[in-house]
This record gives sequence, structure tokens and C-alpha cells, in this order.
Amino acid sequence: MTTLPFPIVEDPDALALEAGRKLLTSEVEFLKGVVAMDGLPPADRLEVCFAGRSNVGKSSLINALTGRRAIARTSNTPGRTQEINYFTAGDSHYLVDLPGYGFAKAPLPVVEKWQRLLKAYLSGRANLRRAFLLVDMRHGVKDVDAEIMKLLNQSAVTFQVVLTKADKLSTAEQDKTLAQVRAALAKHPAAYPELVVTSSEKGAGIPTLRAIIAGLT
Repeated sequence: MTTLPFPIVEDPDALALEAGRKLLTSEVEFLKGVVAMDGLPPADRLEVCFAGRSNVGKSSLINALTGRRAIARTSNTPGRTQEINYFTAGDSHYLVDLPGYGFAKAPLPVVEKWQRLLKAYLSGRANLRRAFLLVDMRHGVKDVDAEIMKLLNQSAVTFQVVLTKADKLSTAEQDKTLAQVRAALAKHPAAYPELVVTSSEKGAGIPTLRAIIAGLT
């Protein structure tokens, strides 16, 4: 049997699932919103970030991961998250919600400011272990996603694609998107070689993603 490039990650074992559950559903708190590099908290713990196009479902995913309804704000208005939002997970991890990119309903100078902050963050955060790049499974990788992948390559930040809203598609439609995503990722050396398929609404893939975060060192 031929092994597909960028396979869907296998289900973690029971110990890994429990470690993820404990980390992300017990002591997760909003820490601060950051609008400039000098506002970042000390780089004294492992950090993961979540990036994605505006309205891809980042806030919903963070809420699902933490088992909270509104720890991260959700909105149908693209570009509402206009700062880097930090959350603490126990005393060992930071979870970081990055500003949505692309199609933000904001003045051009504001968008350019977000872009500069994003670039500075990705290239200057030594404790950042992995970026989770969210891609809407209904649409696949768009040009704006490819741009952020290039930036992650340049910043030498390992990124793992997390496909969102999988419950909105049939199996055949999912397979079509997976093929497109795999082809796009082949061009990016910083891409982690496994995909995570999720539905924040149905809970699919959420325990697996928790386990991945908890297992990073």
C-alpha cells in the first residue's frame, strides 16, 4: 500500500490523550493581548501558536481545545482578533492566538501593522515550538495561506496544518481537499509531515490536537 505524503496523524494512545486533556482543560486562563513586541510575556515556557485566515475558526478551536465556551472571542466579522492573544496552560505552556490574516475589514495601515507584528513575532520567539496553521477544509490552501507558509519557512518555525470545519464536508469532498493541501505543503520545508483534521462543533480531532500540544518538548 502506498503511503500518502502528509498523512492524517494517527490516534494517540490513552496516556497521551489524558496528558492533553489535563493540560488544556484544567488551568487555562487568558493572560493578555499584545500589540507590540515589547508587550510579549517572558519566554519562560513552551509556546505554541495558532495562525489562520480571518474567520477560519481559530477562536472556536481554542474554545474547543480548552473546553470553554468563550475563553477566546468568536465573531463572524473577519479580522476581529487584532492583537496577539496569550493564554496560559498551567505553568508550562503558552497558547497564542495570532491575528487573522487576509480579508480583514480594517484600514490598510492597520493590516500592515498586524503583518509587521506577525513577522517580528515568528522570527523572534525562541520558545515557540510549533505553529498550528488552520486551513478551512471547505476551501483548502489559498494564496494567503501560502504566503504565511513562506513566512514560517523563512522564520524556521515548524508548522502543522490543522484542517477545520471537517463536519461541513462529505468524505469525498474531504479527500479532494486533502489532496490539494498535500500538494501545497510539498513546497514548504517547515511543514510538519502530519495533518490534523478537526471539527470544533462536533469535537472531532480535538483530543488528538490536545495530545500533540502536550507531547511537545
